[in-house]
Amino acid sequence: MNVIKSMLTSCALWCCALTGNAQAPTPYTPTAENLKARATFEDNRFGVFLHWGLYSLFAQGEWYMTNDNINYHEYAKSAEAFYPHNFDAAKWVSAIKAAGARYICFTTRHHDGFSMWDTDCSTYDIEHTPYGKDILRQLADECHRQGIKLHLYYSLLDWTREDYPIGRTGQGTGRKGQADWASYYDFMKCQLRELLTRYGTVDCIWFDGVWDHDRDSTFDWQLEGLYSLIHELQPACLVGNNHHLAPFPGEDIQIFERDVPGENKAGLSGQAIGHLPLETCQTMNGMWGYKIKDQNYKSPATLLQLLARTAAKGANLLLNIGPQPDGSLPDTALSRLQSIGTWLDKHGDAIYGTTAGDVHQGDSIVSTRKGDRLFVHILSPKIKEFTLPLKGKVSSVTSFPDGNDVEYTAHHEQIEIRELDIPQNCPDYIIEIKFRLH
Repeated sequence: MNVIKSMLTSCALWCCALTGNAQAPTPYTPTAENLKARATFEDNRFGVFLHWGLYSLFAQGEWYMTNDNINYHEYAKSAEAFYPHNFDAAKWVSAIKAAGARYICFTTRHHDGFSMWDTDCSTYDIEHTPYGKDILRQLADECHRQGIKLHLYYSLLDWTREDYPIGRTGQGTGRKGQADWASYYDFMKCQLRELLTRYGTVDCIWFDGVWDHDRDSTFDWQLEGLYSLIHELQPACLVGNNHHLAPFPGEDIQIFERDVPGENKAGLSGQAIGHLPLETCQTMNGMWGYKIKDQNYKSPATLLQLLARTAAKGANLLLNIGPQPDGSLPDTALSRLQSIGTWLDKHGDAIYGTTAGDVHQGDSIVSTRKGDRLFVHILSPKIKEFTLPLKGKVSSVTSFPDGNDVEYTAHHEQIEIRELDIPQNCPDYIIEIKFRLH
């Protein structure tokens, strides 16, 4: 409770922009281009997260440096061995596109401070490795070539830089605690300017790390300046921040970590649902970054049901993959992508471009909507019949996408579905209910 109170206080202080004259921040008014980008984002419904960086070499996940208190000077030596010779941007993007994902979110710089592009703001980057080629350049060019939206993850915290004020993570990485916020803030602005001026259209900047100072109610991230810079350089670029709080001024999407909006099973998504477009980020297995022991991949059925439950909340699913140190995507991850793509090829109309449905029964029956069409997603083959409250005059009830008639009775603002025979291996049996417009 004290941590939550501290986080809310920090949010309130930021909103007051604690500068020398304590003036309130300028209200954010999104441009027409930005509003259009928000609508496109909501229609896309499915994206793929890629957590890849120097940490993949250790195969212990993206938090290995702080979890094992690795001295940042020693950790940085691994850059001399980073040579992802199997990286092929075209193969990555092709596999993700075939899976039905409409966008990619790539970790340009994670908490270990290593930049996956040729940055002039630091020498701690991919250009100063034996590989020596700009990973982001290759990925961005391929995304633009194949028509996949490009979102860029950017960490607000850094376990390696001396000028970053040490927070509650990275305390054992060997830094001396010589913080210089003005220097670090300028560094972040330098890098963000590069990302938004060198790589063509960037559809979203996805921030992470505000929680690193959630125990210090006086800490001011000066997010307004970063958000303003982004919107100045690319007005249509969306801003999201994985701070686990209600949206801040200047943000364009709201992020929920490891839970669909409205749930908090993982303990990271207790914030209220705001008015912005929504996104749930979730892992395919247990970790975000590559961990050699983590082969506990969620089944194709579980992932498809997660996609349906997320869309039923009016949210996007951002599903993560941790690429291997050689630059290839894990075989199991590719297999999961293929399964999702096969399903979306047939059932995508019940996911893409939908809004949250108006009927549900726990996790077993959820719904999405598109105009006069209500898609009822039945996520358990054990269900044989059910009754749902329903407003509007029903014109037809059919299985989707086959179009076979489904037995039903509609009266007194409810519908009864009967005599269902759902195959045991069906992860999401969809019934399409069409309504009369007049």
